[in-house]
Amino acid sequence: MYLLANELRRNANWFRPTTVYHVGILDGKNIVISGVLTDASLAFGVAQLAQQEGANVVLTGAGRGLSITERTARKLTKPAPVVEFDVTVDAHVESARNAVKQHFGDLGRVDGVLHSIGFAPAVCLGDDFMAATWADVAVAMQISAYSLKTLAESFTPLMTNGGSIVGLDFDNTVAWPAYNWMGVAKSALESTNRYLAKALGAKQIRCNLIAAGPIRTMAAKSIPTFGSFEDVWGERAPLGWDVNNSNSVARSCVAMLSDWFPSTTGEIIHVDGGFHAMGA
Repeated sequence: MYLLANELRRNANWFRPTTVYHVGILDGKNIVISGVLTDASLAFGVAQLAQQEGANVVLTGAGRGLSITERTARKLTKPAPVVEFDVTVDAHVESARNAVKQHFGDLGRVDGVLHSIGFAPAVCLGDDFMAATWADVAVAMQISAYSLKTLAESFTPLMTNGGSIVGLDFDNTVAWPAYNWMGVAKSALESTNRYLAKALGAKQIRCNLIAAGPIRTMAAKSIPTFGSFEDVWGERAPLGWDVNNSNSVARSCVAMLSDWFPSTTGEIIHVDGGFHAMGA
């Protein structure tokens, strides 16, 4: 027995693995990510982490920001292709689908889509709720809410094995200072998410939103008095909140894009340090 024990010790390294492989929760999945403008965009953090977790990623961009998205795409760990998709252009629904199918190859399958699109004319934000006309509000509603349906219309035909649509949200159970018509659009986004979940459930496509706390992005700069959110969020959120760190938001999005929530749909998941659950 003594000789056998010594022999086993001498040969212990023979069966020890020398390399540890990380199998990510998105390993082999094809993910379409909208809303990447700069590397400070919330969607960029999601794209970066999705790649680290094994996903193949295609970005979408639009208009004058398309070239910026293309430059930013080269900053990813694995530079990603960019497809033009302006959600206000009907023809892009089909052209973006065809381009994504070509990039992903084989059957062009899509497993997940991130909606990170929002815009409102300046008059829709600020101190005067009554100033915006319907023409202004219509722009905000189409780009910030109806666009969730537009992305679904484009990419669900490629989600032949089911999948996950995840949208970035800002909780609108209350009225916020200066958020005004963008808040109304976000409420419409939340309702759209529920109806999409109902419409797409039979295809095993899940639709959920991540209600994120305030993060310093280019979009945040367009919100007057954004600083007022910063001042109180960290104090009231029981887990604390860092407006310069979007990692928790990215991790939550990636988790929802994975197979780890197979029976969750029509949901709004708060990633805000717990702020939404606290009173004054």
